[in-house]
Amino acid sequence: MALDNSDHCATLKIKISSFQLGIFAFLLVVLSSLLRPGVKFEEKHLILPPPQIERFSFGYSEVVADVFWIRILQDFDYCDEKIVEGQCRNNSWMFQMLDVTTKLAPHFRIAYAAGGISLTVLVGDLEGATKIFERGVQMLPHDWTISYRAAYHYLYEVKDKKRAAELLIQAGQNGAPPWVFTLAGRLYSDSGELDLAQNLLQEMKDTNQDETLIKRLQDKIDSMKASKVSSKQ
Repeated sequence: MALDNSDHCATLKIKISSFQLGIFAFLLVVLSSLLRPGVKFEEKHLILPPPQIERFSFGYSEVVADVFWIRILQDFDYCDEKIVEGQCRNNSWMFQMLDVTTKLAPHFRIAYAAGGISLTVLVGDLEGATKIFERGVQMLPHDWTISYRAAYHYLYEVKDKKRAAELLIQAGQNGAPPWVFTLAGRLYSDSGELDLAQNLLQEMKDTNQDETLIKRLQDKIDSMKASKVSSKQ
């Protein structure tokens, strides 16, 4: 009789395990069909992440986060609603995808480092970029690259020199080149913004970042230089 009970328990465990795998497989099929390139909810609008998807990952949250990240990479500069040239609506599609990804995998470094800078430089969703950068700085406080890129966002896009200086100091305390401390002290000078932007551009080139992202940042730097020249005339 004991043997029969043991066999029954083993069979039940197999059924439960098979059920979980079946649910997970179904979830992946739904995600791949809803989020594949070219699928539109309305004209020129990509499908948004399913509501509260992080509650239905069934223990595979990091795997699901990878699926979302792969989808993000296919439309890394997508703006679903342009406000003005170079600026997207707040809490855009890109932000919502990154928001879900980093909730599923809170220590997903590249989502903060690359996703945050894409939101601010390519998409122009400043509110979304602020949320992603702040979460990244909180979850990965010792990653100086995230702090450094967040400093650029706060200085050039948000115009918050105090927060930018704090982030530069945090970056310097966690392995960034020593000159970030000098740069933090210069943020209140006329050349502070341009110095930070140029150093960020060089850092992105050194780490082989996306060429579109590099070009967009270069355009911003050229605009800053032109603005400074015209203001002196």
